[in-house]
Amino acid sequence: MCWLARVSRAGSYRAWAAAEPDAEETELRDRLQRVAVEHRHYGYRRVTAELRRQGRAVNHKRVARLMRLDNLLALRRAAFRPPTTDSAHGLHVYLNLAARLTLTGPDQLWLADLTYIQLRGEFVYLAVVLDRWSRKVIGWQLSRSLQSAVAMEALQQALKARRPPPGLVHHSDRGIQYASEEYTSMLSAYGILPSMSRAGNPWDNAACESFMKTLKAEQIDGRSYATMEELRQEIAAFLDGYYNLRRLHSSLGYRPPDEFEQQHAPSTPAAARMEFSKA
Repeated sequence: MCWLARVSRAGSYRAWAAAEPDAEETELRDRLQRVAVEHRHYGYRRVTAELRRQGRAVNHKRVARLMRLDNLLALRRAAFRPPTTDSAHGLHVYLNLAARLTLTGPDQLWLADLTYIQLRGEFVYLAVVLDRWSRKVIGWQLSRSLQSAVAMEALQQALKARRPPPGLVHHSDRGIQYASEEYTSMLSAYGILPSMSRAGNPWDNAACESFMKTLKAEQIDGRSYATMEELRQEIAAFLDGYYNLRRLHSSLGYRPPDEFEQQHAPSTPAAARMEFSKA
């Protein structure tokens, strides 16, 4: 209708707000609440981005005010974290290549990490592999054991899904799961270069840490899982049906990973640029 009348959306909403302020705000709050219910842990910035994607011209300050008024602001809590990484081993530790890369497309840098999840009577462990360029989860696996097998199964899933060309960089922490001979041999067999964070520098793998925080806050915390199979089904639904397909990422210009890859993947495979200091 705006196109037919040759007026802007923003102008239309401003005119509506001036003529019928109560009706306009009620409609906005209805849309806002629908977004907040569908995306339970969105903060006001992501809610604003989603409303704009739906064609609603709105200011983030107004969204924050209405979310506060309706008690919809997302809350996050810190939780106890049992150790998932043992870096006190005698295995080879690799140079941090990830910090030197400038990415230009998918399958240039993968990130891998492990985290714990608490069931009713035990802890289980989740290994994930992300494409750093698009933040897409491309491999994951659950296990009751922290042995290297859980990390290897997540990597195998990613390799099967993506079939990356040789030269890909794989970045992780210095944990024994990623430094093990079995894991590094698999990387070598596929022409993948291992890269590891510096000691005491978790921010070297910040994108994967951020994903784990999102997973805990938006899917795990506040829920009780009785069995690992129940947890596996819920994680699959979250990752494959929501996180990769629909969740907006601020670092991707408020687009989901799948959409970002479809819109920005180069038509021909491109290589990342690597820089080294002159010191």
